[in-house]
Amino acid sequence: MGQRFTLDSWLFSEIVSPYSGEYVGPKPPLPTEKKPFTFTWDDIYAEYRKDRPFTWVKTEVQACPPPAMREVKGFPQGLDLMALLGSERAKEILESSGDTQYSDYEKKFTELKKEVDSLSKEDWSKNLYLNWLYVLKSLWDEFGYGYPTFMQTEAWQDKELNTALASWTELRHDTLLYVKQSYTMAELGGIFEPLPVVGYVEPIPEFYARLLALTKMTNQGFKSLIPQKELEKLMIEAGLDRFTEILSKLLDISKKELENKPLNGNEYNFIENFGSISEGLISTVSGGEVDPEVLKTVLVADVHTDGNTEKVLEEGVGYIKTAVIAYKLPEGHILLGVGPIFSYYEFKQPMEDRLTDEEWRETLDSNPPPEP
Repeated sequence: MGQRFTLDSWLFSEIVSPYSGEYVGPKPPLPTEKKPFTFTWDDIYAEYRKDRPFTWVKTEVQACPPPAMREVKGFPQGLDLMALLGSERAKEILESSGDTQYSDYEKKFTELKKEVDSLSKEDWSKNLYLNWLYVLKSLWDEFGYGYPTFMQTEAWQDKELNTALASWTELRHDTLLYVKQSYTMAELGGIFEPLPVVGYVEPIPEFYARLLALTKMTNQGFKSLIPQKELEKLMIEAGLDRFTEILSKLLDISKKELENKPLNGNEYNFIENFGSISEGLISTVSGGEVDPEVLKTVLVADVHTDGNTEKVLEEGVGYIKTAVIAYKLPEGHILLGVGPIFSYYEFKQPMEDRLTDEEWRETLDSNPPPEP
């Protein structure tokens, strides 16, 4: 099967050199002495990259006589994609890190953002890949009056952005052989009486609604492609139907939380047993026995190649972390809730040494890159 066009790869190809222009940020002098044969301007020598942003590369235009060199945006970032999908927080981080300091970046960003914003709900529903991105877009919704206080903080915006980046990384990982990769062209609380377990669902109803629509779309797609008997044998329909039930329950609970209505015993029981419910769902889809590999969150995918430095942009999901939040019950008690969140990494790797999931896990244990 040939590789297919996807929106994110196209956006990546359009936001880098030559379309984003030349670097216009701070330019302390670069060294001029003779470099080793293996040297690239994106190499590990920190002094050669001082005060240059993550996306920066120095190119040598081979068709021109020396010193025909340019400082350009050789790499996109996951943050570029999230900003184009509507995350104002992602754009703020890009600007603060200097990764927008290219002569034509803002012009190109505005042009691409206009293209993305012009997509209708029907456009986002044309395939599962686009629909997944559409689901992630709901995480940028304004969590204003009526939402829990913790969801109105910048820290929570960063958490949602981190969730979206990790989920997109999983999407790219699972479609690695299917998606045509993007390239940069080489130039030539209080004390109260103990209560029973009272869990909490992150109240983002629009996210659950979009994911519910994506699940139903997936189910319909399978029904149109696979005979009914085969569907029943593979337990696909049963698994997706069960996932639909779970999402519907999450949607209902999140609405009640936002309306400050108390949850009933069945709903608290659902939250308390969500881990085993999720395992049961995976067991249903897999036909009973669950491959341990399916449950691992640690994975990596290379999503962009820069021909100038001969390096790739790797997107990685690391080990699960823990978030602690304070939330209020309808009767006024404030509780601390603890739950899992993704960890996300973005780094460069030589193109001839693209990481496998196993190699990425070894790297995480021995010498992990810094988290963005």
